[in-house]
Amino acid sequence: MVYLPKPDPIAAIKERMEQLNLSQRDVAVYFGGENRVSEVLNRRRPLTLKMIKALHQHLGIPTDTLLAL
Repeated sequence: MVYLPKPDPIAAIKERMEQLNLSQRDVAVYFGGENRVSEVLNRRRPLTLKMIKALHQHLGIPTDTLLAL
């Protein structure tokens, strides 16, 4: 049996931001503010369901990736 590593939601967010040429300021609304973006992307705060829903809807990141399933 082959086990695949779990997706890294933070890496997925950063990659999508780079693909779309978005800054932290650009995506702050999906996280609840600029400070919150920084905290999440630096792994000091977990993603909330509200953030996951917004990132999926607006950036097209799969929810299973954001949930690390």
